[in-house]
Amino acid sequence: MKDNKKKGFTLLELLIVIAIIAILSVALVIVLNPAETLKKARDAQRIADLSTLKTAIGIYTTTVNPVYLGGLSANTTCRVTPSGAYASDDRIFYSLASATDITDTTLDGGTASVPDSTQVATPALVDGTGWIPVNFDNVSGGSPISNLPVDPLNTIASTDSVSSITSSSFLYRYVCSITPLTFEIDAVLESDAYTVTDNKRLSDGGNSNSYYEIGTNLKILGASAAGVDF
Repeated sequence: MKDNKKKGFTLLELLIVIAIIAILSVALVIVLNPAETLKKARDAQRIADLSTLKTAIGIYTTTVNPVYLGGLSANTTCRVTPSGAYASDDRIFYSLASATDITDTTLDGGTASVPDSTQVATPALVDGTGWIPVNFDNVSGGSPISNLPVDPLNTIASTDSVSSITSSSFLYRYVCSITPLTFEIDAVLESDAYTVTDNKRLSDGGNSNSYYEIGTNLKILGASAAGVDF
């Protein structure tokens, strides 16, 4: 007589399989590190966004005359020179969506009431009223970009406020100078991949180790240490 009974897993065998699966799952999470993966993805987006903005401003400056990098009809919000003293009209522009200006008097090492900062309620606009004061619509054939990108998080850190922004806040920053007519855009990076393994902040050619810098002059914003306002 043949034994037709089907054999199944014993309780011990099931427990061993479950334990193995649990160990493999933990190991997979550790290897993949989803939090770091998300940070790296946001940093890659930041680097791409700044490259897009630099290209768009480059197209604008080579096709539009006169060139205004600091307003719709003037460059009064730009520093006179990249390393010169701040004037009362000079501005640092942030991608923060807010109708309230940042009034911190120590921005980029400033004193008294300068440099000031300007915010807009709709930062993505490309007509000069967005967070970057360049009217891309003046480019022949239309704006080279459909909207101004903002930081993937675009938030003020819990330790900051609208009156005090530091390198802890994930925001894009823009400044310009008049002589020569140049600009700089900065971003805060957060992943180990781009701040430790391949530290983009040290290899971008800029003068700050706290920001990823891009533009035609990377010394318009100061070289303040991490945590100092600008």
